[in-house]
Amino acid sequence: MKKLFLVPAAAVALFLASCGGSNTNNETAATTDESATSTETTATGEALEPAVFEIEGNDQMQFDKDLFTVKAGQEIQITLKNVGELPKESMGHNFVVLAPGTDVAAFGGEAFKAKDNDYIPATFASSIIAHTKLLGPGESDTITFTIDEPGEYEFVCSFPGHWGTMRGKIVVE
Repeated sequence: MKKLFLVPAAAVALFLASCGGSNTNNETAATTDESATSTETTATGEALEPAVFEIEGNDQMQFDKDLFTVKAGQEIQITLKNVGELPKESMGHNFVVLAPGTDVAAFGGEAFKAKDNDYIPATFASSIIAHTKLLGPGESDTITFTIDEPGEYEFVCSFPGHWGTMRGKIVVE
């Protein structure tokens, strides 16, 4: 009879122990902590520390993050990693930061025609704040830029068809 009681009790204990070890929660906490420490100013008002972020693009046409928060005038460093396995010609990824008010659908339509320029349309050059190169599987690229005006800045992958699902915002406070 005691054995029958011990088996369910052990199962409940295992279940409860496994609920607390989510990697997703740890990654989110690390990202939040990284963002929080990267946006601090010194007591004397000296320059802000750079905001350093990593973002991944995958074969499911998704970025693993969709929001970054920084201070106006803060240097921003973003590293994009293509963690997919499909060839660059069919599932390449890049990271393009757009100025506020940019028509993302129109941008995506023009990007579709810009294959020779890694899907960065020259017709939208004045709307592009920064962009990585187009990446194949296992590749990464880092960009560094500064945004001086507070607001919301969209970022997308401009590979054909990706801008609809691979997008997010940089909030500049």
